Amino acid sequence: MLTVNARATPGPGEPFEPVTIERRDVGPTDVLIDIAYAGICHSDIHTGRGEWGPVHYPMVTGHEIAGTVSAVGSEVTGFSVGDHAGVGCMVDSCRECDMCLAGREQDCRKGNVGTYDGVLDGKPTDGGYSEKIVVDESFALHVPDGIALEEAAPLMCAGITLYSPLKHWGAGPGKRVAIVGMGGLGHVGVKIAAAMGAEVTVISRTRSKEEDGKAFGADHYEATSEEGTYKRLANSFDLIVSTISAANEVVDYLKMLDVEGTFVTVGAPPEPFTVPAFALIGGRRSMAGSNIGGIAETQEMLDFCAEHGIGATVQVIDADQIDEAWDKVVGSDVRYRFVIDTATIAA
Repeated sequence: MLTVNARATPGPGEPFEPVTIERRDVGPTDVLIDIAYAGICHSDIHTGRGEWGPVHYPMVTGHEIAGTVSAVGSEVTGFSVGDHAGVGCMVDSCRECDMCLAGREQDCRKGNVGTYDGVLDGKPTDGGYSEKIVVDESFALHVPDGIALEEAAPLMCAGITLYSPLKHWGAGPGKRVAIVGMGGLGHVGVKIAAAMGAEVTVISRTRSKEEDGKAFGADHYEATSEEGTYKRLANSFDLIVSTISAANEVVDYLKMLDVEGTFVTVGAPPEPFTVPAFALIGGRRSMAGSNIGGIAETQEMLDFCAEHGIGATVQVIDADQIDEAWDKVVGSDVRYRFVIDTATIAA
């Protein structure tokens, strides 16, 4: 077993503490990744604070991992020592069901194993707020040379969370796409949708990020706090992807869809949506959700981002700043993703 330094929260709302954790020895199909950067995702906060149900403590969160391969198992064929590699939201699945065989491990019929707070070989998994991780090569990802590791880390979750629905619902030339919210998820979605060739609109509460939105590739920027915005945007979009986790009046966004348009949520508000039937019936509108993507699609996303010069816009922090960063994420005070420099993990 390998002993590595990490940062863990001992309970809901408790500050992070330096700890040591054990990683399994490198098996025949495993790769050992020396983690360079770990992104802070809002789902880390929901899970770490016990907001999504019972969890294991102490908890090492983090599923946006980028680093360098430092060892490979005897049967590994896809990675070599020195390769830049990443790990996203999953570290295993049943690999046998129809979803896994179709490359949709995120929808594994038996449930995939989360990078943290999952259970693998009878033990809870520990995430990326640590110095090293051992993962089966089938769940490791190649980080192309064109993406800096600190900018690549958030793509392992934020990138695929936006790429998958944009691709699935046909974002591209001739498509009018709106991204609701321009935070850690949304800003990556703007970049990807623009690179796909869609006409991109950012819908945010205020215009405080308008300059950034345009720099990321948005053609238009709209503020819902301005009177008449919802009414003016009626029937304006073929696809709306909502990244916000706060309660919202989804019917207002459904009215922004044109005929046969689709509203997709990737954010997870705690309150249920209230949707009048006629908001969908009129114009044959659709409402859907999307949850990350499979390993092959995540690799496709990374290759796409490298080809188009896309990385997350990040603020690199020390491990001692994790608690402060979590509070800032909740308060929407980050542009646009905090990333932990794991060289600072050790106490």
